[in-house]
Amino acid sequence: MSFGYPQFLWAWVLLAVPIIIHLFNFRKTIRVYFSNTKFLKQVKEETTQKRKLKQWLILASRLLFVFFLVLAFALPFLPAKENSAGLRTVTLYVDNSFSMSAAVTEKNRALDQAIRMAQEIVDLFPTNTQYNLLTNDFAPFSNTPKTKTETADLLAQVRLSPVSRTADEIVHRAARNPSTLFWISDFQKSTFGEPKKIDSLTSVHLLPIPTEQNPNVFVDTVFLQNPFAIGGEKNSVTVRLQNQSKKKKEGLTVKMNINGVQAATSTIDIEAESTADIAFDLIGLKGNNKVVVSFNDYPVSFDNEFYFALSYSKKINVLEIKPGTTATYIEKVFGNKELFTFRSVTTSNLNYSLLGQADLVVINGVSRLDEPLIESIQLNKNSGGSVLLLPGADPDIASYQKIISLPLAKVSVHEPEELDKPDFHNPFFANIFEEKSAAMAMPKASRVIEWGADRSAILHFKNGYPFLARQGKYFILSCPLEKTTTDFFSNALFVPVMYRLATHGKKNDLPLYYTLSQSEIIFPADSLPPETPVQWKGAEEFIPSQRKTNGLLIFDLPKDAVTAGFYWAVSQPDTLGLLAFNPDKRESLLASLNMDLVQQKLGSKNISVFEAGTAESFTKELKERYLGTPLWKYAVVLSLLFLLIEILFIRFLK
Repeated sequence: MSFGYPQFLWAWVLLAVPIIIHLFNFRKTIRVYFSNTKFLKQVKEETTQKRKLKQWLILASRLLFVFFLVLAFALPFLPAKENSAGLRTVTLYVDNSFSMSAAVTEKNRALDQAIRMAQEIVDLFPTNTQYNLLTNDFAPFSNTPKTKTETADLLAQVRLSPVSRTADEIVHRAARNPSTLFWISDFQKSTFGEPKKIDSLTSVHLLPIPTEQNPNVFVDTVFLQNPFAIGGEKNSVTVRLQNQSKKKKEGLTVKMNINGVQAATSTIDIEAESTADIAFDLIGLKGNNKVVVSFNDYPVSFDNEFYFALSYSKKINVLEIKPGTTATYIEKVFGNKELFTFRSVTTSNLNYSLLGQADLVVINGVSRLDEPLIESIQLNKNSGGSVLLLPGADPDIASYQKIISLPLAKVSVHEPEELDKPDFHNPFFANIFEEKSAAMAMPKASRVIEWGADRSAILHFKNGYPFLARQGKYFILSCPLEKTTTDFFSNALFVPVMYRLATHGKKNDLPLYYTLSQSEIIFPADSLPPETPVQWKGAEEFIPSQRKTNGLLIFDLPKDAVTAGFYWAVSQPDTLGLLAFNPDKRESLLASLNMDLVQQKLGSKNISVFEAGTAESFTKELKERYLGTPLWKYAVVLSLLFLLIEILFIRFLK
């Protein structure tokens, strides 16, 4: 035990006063004469003994009253476990992710309690202490230490953020300004990750905020039934919902809005701790479309809306490379100018830069591929386009193998062979056929090249040999598209297959949605001017950090500026595309880590845990650690107690 004002202890000399009063009786003695005291002797002896006991008890009460009164003025306290005077810089990490919107009391969110705890820390330490305030946004203000007043102002501005951070990111960011770290969080299991071990010299204080484990339903993913669809085609979107509750979710109403207009609604039941799919039809959509899936799930509501973009290019660029000037069947099938921008060139008059602009390059009847063409094809593949190789009558297998790694072999099968029925379960044929009939008439073909058994081929001959095969972004036919080798061009299957090949090059233009936890966004940029920056327009307008490489534009996602919702990518005066952003779905998994496990993961000996469950108990524990435990109140109470005891002894003890 220590004392705030130990000089007051000299007042304990006052304890001599009641002792002196007890030992010396200053009252005058009055003598009373009796004729006979024989009968009073026994009574006198008994009364004297009782009086002495009473006086001793009163003396003890007075001494204890003075003792504790002097002790109270000396301000006794138990010394603090940690020294706050030695702290010059303190780092405060306040977790403001969406999971911190969970309730801790009826009127309090976890984030509100975290801010209050951080404010208590700021109020506790000396005025000259500097603070690094860190939130999930990693905002610029966290780069430099702030004063007590500045930190209090910044704490008042902290709001929920859609950005999730792993423990490794937090530790790495805090290490920029080495100091004592106060980590205030719900320590969500799904986002914590596997951090690197903390330096043993770093002092870390963990402040867990226990939240109510409310049931939660959220969107796990969204995907199209036919990812190769052209604008205007019928399609459907599947929304996969996940129920984190241990109880079945019944009668959940799910709505889908397209461009601000409600397009569909449906009701679904989801079993406990499982997922369920719900499908919505998409009809007649073209261009860029903002789609929002929403539902009401109380009390966790931050993930009740999910954004995704349906972007259909106005036209698909198709480039045909052929040996002569004669019109081909490819030119006829892609002649629809509303859907395709078609260009047909000969090998002798080829501008190789055209390949980088094409979604589909059709090499039609070229027997030998020269080196410049091979290099241009490979660059086109890297930029996202597809290539269809229709061999010549006398193919040069060695040149073909430079772009297709299949074990190609030159053959000559003059007798036409019939193709087998398509595999209707292959995603390539999704939504092509209104009726999947076994009586479908199939084309015939005479093979010019083969590559052995290929079960992944899109179309087969009845004898098992592949007719049309796919290898990544490359497609290859086993014979020339000529009357002498096949009647495929006149079959009902030809047009839908060619259309699907063309749309395949558009599949990876832009994903349906991005998450705010991603670090980079990749965007096609073949036709962009080299020095024109692309601007994002949404809730706010800004120009993100960007760079161009291999025909692609790579954005560094500015997490402190982007929120959940839609953003247009604009390069004046053109609109390049629509981007949709959602919070990381891990944020919707609300389970928290046990603090013993957190300490084990961080792996440092200098880690302590504040066990306080509320802001009030935290304040008490914080003061005990850094200010010690004051005892003067107990001394005052005891002093008054013994004063009361003295009064009771005098009044009632006869």
